[in-house]
Amino acid sequence: MASLLPIRFALFLLLLPCAIVSAGQRDASIFLQIITLKTQPELEQVMGLLRSGGQFDELARKYSTHATAAGGGYWGPVRLAELAGEIRPQIERAEQGALIHFFHTSLGYTILRKLAPAVARQALLEQALQRGAASLQRGEKDLARAELKKAVALDPNSAAAHQMLGQAYLLQNTYEAMGEAKSELVQALALDPSLIWSRFYLARIYLDLGQPRKAKEQLEAALSTRPHIPHLLSLLGEANRQLGNPALAAEQNRRVLEIDPSFFAARYYLGLAYLELKREDEAIRELEAAAKSNQPIPDLYLTLGSVYSQKGDLERAVSLYQKAVAVAPDRAEGHLKLGQVYRRKRLLAQALEELRLAMPEGRQFLSTPYYQQLQAEIFFERGLTYQEQGVFAQAVENYTKAIEFKENYGEAYRQLAEALFHQGEYTRALVNALKAEELKHPVEPSLREKIKGKVKQ
Repeated sequence: MASLLPIRFALFLLLLPCAIVSAGQRDASIFLQIITLKTQPELEQVMGLLRSGGQFDELARKYSTHATAAGGGYWGPVRLAELAGEIRPQIERAEQGALIHFFHTSLGYTILRKLAPAVARQALLEQALQRGAASLQRGEKDLARAELKKAVALDPNSAAAHQMLGQAYLLQNTYEAMGEAKSELVQALALDPSLIWSRFYLARIYLDLGQPRKAKEQLEAALSTRPHIPHLLSLLGEANRQLGNPALAAEQNRRVLEIDPSFFAARYYLGLAYLELKREDEAIRELEAAAKSNQPIPDLYLTLGSVYSQKGDLERAVSLYQKAVAVAPDRAEGHLKLGQVYRRKRLLAQALEELRLAMPEGRQFLSTPYYQQLQAEIFFERGLTYQEQGVFAQAVENYTKAIEFKENYGEAYRQLAEALFHQGEYTRALVNALKAEELKHPVEPSLREKIKGKVKQ
């Protein structure tokens, strides 16, 4: 039990920043501020400064050798049972805000101030939020998440903490973190419906999940109070494009560019709208302009790469897909597109490696129609690549998996029929050829006749 720990060990614990404890432990806990010093003259100097009105936080940062110095000396919650026996009674008797100073061989010259829990928690919360925000700005995704999880633990009712933690999860750029981000942003809005950036990031998630109507609802709610924010209006345009109204999407993003001509995201979304409106030259102009920004967007590179791929400019397509993969190496889409172009260039080994990276063993995808389709496309592309290598057994296996993810995948049935024919499985080849024909993706007529001839023999 903690109360039976040797005094030296308990004093050692006093030197360490204390972790957040469970609700059951808080009853026997207190919050403190601490300054540790090396000499008696330093102790006397700092005590004098405190008594004359000096701020404990500032003096801790300037003079303290304790691990909490950079954070202003805030420390806790600390369990009383973990403190040295001779120190504990002084702390228990002290009034809130009282200063306690002493010397101990394990700590050196020490000044403690007892804090009201609400005051200490608010200070620790603000520090965690500040550190989390700074880490978000620097792109330090792991540090940001860790600090903001501390903030949420300190105050579960802080809408700002939930919002920023949602942003930190989005920074992870993984499918798994997206669900966590969504939960945090929904919680932030439940606590404070006026948080427009929670609505913005939640709308982005809904668009990624293929739910543009929900995204539109969030954006329109945010724009009802802040109608001229380019980020909101531009993303609303994209939601409208995904809802089947590219003309409105183009109009809304042109309006954004009138407000801020340098807003590259609007050029990207405008380019997407122009593509759907069959205005390819204007689309390429806007997408290329967006690609020159200092804020790379993986989807921008993927879209522009696809335009050049369709035009037959495979070198430019490869360059753009490689940028997409460099910016977001964990996203499957870039690897899939790069693999497709490598296959067209007859770089089959490189194509298979990209397709392996698109869906490495053990990767989990979200159970949504979009990701079901994505996995089907990856397996289908693997099948094509193996078929071009002449490895028909692997091709059959991958086409079959593609059909498991997309039941009426006409192209997969067509290619499966061809691969089965080359394996000598003529009856199965005919079954799949007929299914492909039913789905409007018939096998080549001469091959169909060969399959039928072999079945009749």
